[in-house]
Amino acid sequence: MVSACLGALVGLIRQWSDQKERPGEADFGGVRTYTFWAMIGCIGAAGQQYVGPALLLVLLGLAGVFQIVLMLKNSTERHPGGTTFAAMLLTIMVGALVYWGHRQTALLISATTMVMIGLKQTLHSWTKTFTDEDIRGTLQFAATTGVILPLVPDAAFGPFGAFNPYSTWLMVVLISGMGFIGYLLMRLLGAQAGIVVTGLAGGIASSTATTLAFSKRSKEEPELSSSCTLAVVIACTVMFARILVMIGVVHRGLAQALLVPFAIMAVPGVLFAGWVWLKRLRESGHPDVHTPQLRNPLSLSIAIKFAAIYALFAFLIKAATHLDWAVGVLPLSFISGLTDLDAIALLMAKGQADGSVVIRLATQAVILGAVGNSLTKATIALTLGSPTLRKQTAWVIGLSAALGIATLWFV
Repeated sequence: MVSACLGALVGLIRQWSDQKERPGEADFGGVRTYTFWAMIGCIGAAGQQYVGPALLLVLLGLAGVFQIVLMLKNSTERHPGGTTFAAMLLTIMVGALVYWGHRQTALLISATTMVMIGLKQTLHSWTKTFTDEDIRGTLQFAATTGVILPLVPDAAFGPFGAFNPYSTWLMVVLISGMGFIGYLLMRLLGAQAGIVVTGLAGGIASSTATTLAFSKRSKEEPELSSSCTLAVVIACTVMFARILVMIGVVHRGLAQALLVPFAIMAVPGVLFAGWVWLKRLRESGHPDVHTPQLRNPLSLSIAIKFAAIYALFAFLIKAATHLDWAVGVLPLSFISGLTDLDAIALLMAKGQADGSVVIRLATQAVILGAVGNSLTKATIALTLGSPTLRKQTAWVIGLSAALGIATLWFV
């Protein structure tokens, strides 16, 4: 599966490049073909324990395939593509795996091959929607993650040993990857998915950016205020689930401790979204809202910005340990939440993982960060939104923040 994923990434860029330069022309492979090549290479290497020159035979076979393809391309208008040959070779290797007794592996490879063959039109139409900015951001992220992350030192530097380059960049990878999932959902689903799905995807990508985009839209088109309000509330509510998932990746115990407080903070948004949704079902002909333009979260500038915020608050919290945790960490958490909730949430999760922060303090710090972040989004809505959006979001987000403060007493 790792080989298939890496091959798909290489094929993705190859297919996008070919479609940009020579639209409509046949080539030597894209997402599916390179996925197959990587799988064939993996199987060939594994087969060496049974047949010594197995990988060499695979490479020789590929060289022969390309010679045949070149001959057919020069002599006829119709010729088989690289995917066809890759699928043929995979089928042969699957038969060999069955003979060697690796039936589960053979079944997995067969299923993956079938899925990739069936996704031809979907993959081709998907890659055509990529913009130059999408590809540039993806390439930058791949380089800074796959090249820089293994090279940066995993050691503490600076005053109080607060700066760990590897830990900082690993958090960048986590938050960028989570944001990219939401960004892809918004790009793939678009306006046709409806305002609810748009709000969900926006909350995964960036609830603050979604609040900013829809608040501006409500003022430009007041007739869409109700729909924009629903999108903002859904995005701000989904943010709680998003933070829980990220924290759970680093430390499951902290995520479990935050489950009830975050569920309480999400109640106003869930009730409001449910009420509006039922109201819209009874109405007919409500206007559609197009997906706002959000920046690709994999861009290098966004990654560096988050790394700087994370490193700054890591230093401040380390410094606070030399004073008083209860006095220093909680105000810093609130201030961090005003600018970026992800940073303080991941810092507290990491503190739990290495045992430097007690569970009660870490939970209170993340809740205060969430309260600060909610107040920031409420300010954006009140400043930039239409009168309808300001009125409806003010009490929903305000009540959510108030409930967050209330949960501090029973954490």
